[in-house]
Amino acid sequence: MILSRLKSAAIFSVVCCLAATGAVGAGPSDEIFPREISDIEGFDGGGLFLDGRVYISGQPNEAALAGLVGRGLDVVVNTRTPDEMSDREKVPFSEASTVRGLGLSYVEIPLGGDFPYDPTAVARLAGVLADHDGQVLIHCGYGGRAAYLWLAYLVEHEGLPLDQAMERGEAMMLKQHPIGRLLGRPTALVFVEEASAP
Repeated sequence: MILSRLKSAAIFSVVCCLAATGAVGAGPSDEIFPREISDIEGFDGGGLFLDGRVYISGQPNEAALAGLVGRGLDVVVNTRTPDEMSDREKVPFSEASTVRGLGLSYVEIPLGGDFPYDPTAVARLAGVLADHDGQVLIHCGYGGRAAYLWLAYLVEHEGLPLDQAMERGEAMMLKQHPIGRLLGRPTALVFVEEASAP
């Protein structure tokens, strides 16, 4: 009985340790930071980065989407708003039709404007990652919204500490907050406890 409990405790400890390092689930692999993918062109903004099985980018063109199909891409998650996607000067093709024509799933989780940044977006991304075993592309216009959504997922669902998540973001396309640059000092985000109502 005691030996059985010790084995269960050991297994639980290993699983917790793996989850904390991101080796379980959709989170980052053993890589310390996301890596830039430079052999596929056609992404606006900060380029294309791979973190575990998740690509993060700005707006892809049709050739860029096709280029990812051969690398195991399974689903495209678009965080741009419908107004942005209907602007044919900025996006001169129907992304949803193109993605589906390539045999991929297409999911819209718009952020910005009338679409608030809130936990439901993170929960929706978690559902997409749970439903798809292949690689996932999360994109927006230039990469910032996509990166923040991914980092929020890592904190909320993979247990990554907030400061480590932000380091991953800076390794992609996110820069230090402007207030830190203006003051000439590094800044950090921290969680605060909500004050209870009187």
